[in-house]
Amino acid sequence: MSNNPRRTMLLTGASRGIGHATVKRFSSAGWRVITCSRHPFPENCPWEMGPEDHLQIDLADPASTAQAIAEVRERLPDRRLDALVNNAAISPKGPGGSRLGAIETELRDWQRVFQVNFFAPVMLGRGLLAELEEARGSVVNVTSIAGSRVHPFAGAAYATSKAALAALTREMASDFGPRGIRVNAISPGEIDTAILSPGTDKIVEQLPMRRLGTPEEVAKAIYFLCTEQSSYVHGAEIHINGGQHV
Repeated sequence: MSNNPRRTMLLTGASRGIGHATVKRFSSAGWRVITCSRHPFPENCPWEMGPEDHLQIDLADPASTAQAIAEVRERLPDRRLDALVNNAAISPKGPGGSRLGAIETELRDWQRVFQVNFFAPVMLGRGLLAELEEARGSVVNVTSIAGSRVHPFAGAAYATSKAALAALTREMASDFGPRGIRVNAISPGEIDTAILSPGTDKIVEQLPMRRLGTPEEVAKAIYFLCTEQSSYVHGAEIHINGGQHV
């Protein structure tokens, strides 16, 4: 038996897709997983202490996010947080699920998207800095291939928020690194989740690997970045897209 303390992760956006798979990956490795989502605890994704360690919060509300930070601190009696994974994101659509470009997107939608996709990770990283430093922990920001190119389905607000999150990853790596905290990002491409848009099959035909990625493949990369196997990986953005970026 190991004498090392049990590791703890905080994950946002845990109720489906990549978040769901990440919960299962870390939980199966013995980690304590604290989750944040605007949805109640997902009964179809059980894990040890799941209902007790799930916070139903609205990351679009700065006050709710600040309250969540305070509650997470209360749930860490040893004041250690080994990993923060900023996975939650929103992408509003137009009529019939259409893409919202820079012209069509209302200002309130820009603000809400950036609050969830960009400012919430800023608040969580800053707010839990001491706990991450105590554990010499890791931060993983989930960006997107849409952050580096115009995507046929991802809207302008979502895409630019993910580009900003990639830049934030570099800035956090520079600022958090001297405190012993590693900060990296993963950039998924077309992943087989419930939110795939019609027409994704046309994109898949052009991928070098000719298939969608799975949430489990993304979760493995997140796990790698939160463990000692990636002890000298810092400030990186790892592409998980079957070669879509080449």
